[in-house]
Amino acid sequence: MQVIWDGLREGLGLLLGGDRELYEVAGRSLLVSSLATLLGLAVGGPLGAFLGLRSFPGRNLLLALVNTGMALPPVVVGLAVFLLLARDGPLGALGLLFTPWAMVLAQGVLTTPLVAGLTAVALQSLHPRLRWQLLALEASRWQYLWLLLREARATFLAALMLAFGVAVHEVGASLMVGGNIRGETRVLTTSIVLYTARGEFERAIALALVLLALMYALMLALTALQQRRAGQ
Repeated sequence: MQVIWDGLREGLGLLLGGDRELYEVAGRSLLVSSLATLLGLAVGGPLGAFLGLRSFPGRNLLLALVNTGMALPPVVVGLAVFLLLARDGPLGALGLLFTPWAMVLAQGVLTTPLVAGLTAVALQSLHPRLRWQLLALEASRWQYLWLLLREARATFLAALMLAFGVAVHEVGASLMVGGNIRGETRVLTTSIVLYTARGEFERAIALALVLLALMYALMLALTALQQRRAGQ
């Protein structure tokens, strides 16, 4: 119990004292996870819209693949991205391995199926009459998609929150492709693993508290937006 109280005190001391390494690691965590979430939205959003609005042979097989991707083990994703970016891999010439961009790619692979799956479910759950009404009003393809997404915005924001949550707390894939290099690829989760392995539990607890506080602040903002939109 004393270790927990020491961790709480040290966490507050690090935050109030402006610890440079703490803010650097926290900033990198936010940047990497935000970019990974945007990657998931850019790829998973259109894929989910396609699956939710179109009917074609093999659609159920593709949906099952997306749903399987929602439960991908991070270490498997890390291994795949590592082999892809390794010196002898297909993208080895880019030199991205053990950089923040490799971590963005790995986390993006994890967030894409989540966004795609929830977007497809959100659009499928809309009343068919809404689609018929938009078609009767001769809405363009982009207007049609935009208005449907607006109707499903509460679920879409939930997908955004889930994707960011998965990205920011991920550790296995980030360690494998980022290497936990101080000043370059070290983020909050990998720092917690490092300090725990060293037996520096107070600092590990402090960083865990910072991570939880950041997640709560961001989720609070997104939840307020979601509920305001849902109530309109």
